Amino acid sequence: MVIAIIGILATISVIALSNARAKSRDAKRAGDMKQVQTALELFFNDQNRYPTAEEWNTGQIYSTTTDSTTTYMQIIPTAPTPADGACLDRKNTFGYQQTDSGNSYTLSFCLGGNTGTL
Repeated sequence: MVIAIIGILATISVIALSNARAKSRDAKRAGDMKQVQTALELFFNDQNRYPTAEEWNTGQIYSTTTDSTTTYMQIIPTAPTPADGACLDRKNTFGYQQTDSGNSYTLSFCLGGNTGTL
């Protein structure tokens, strides 16, 4: 009887820990995107445009002017692992696309759980 109760409690603990880790990964994804958004806005304030896909694909957010290079984000974050929930396979990535001739952009990322949990 005691062993069965311990087994049930252990199972509940493992499930709760798994859910907490998934929520933590989602919070990291959302936090990383907020940092990227801030870097993109700083870039726009200086350059009057958002970075091109080529500038994004360098792994940094930077701009080269005639005098120097300004780095707005040293390393663009990568999605946390392991992929979970809806973020399996290729969906567990961060995407960026400059739109409207550089006047706007789209960031895409996946959350493993419901967005109401953040």
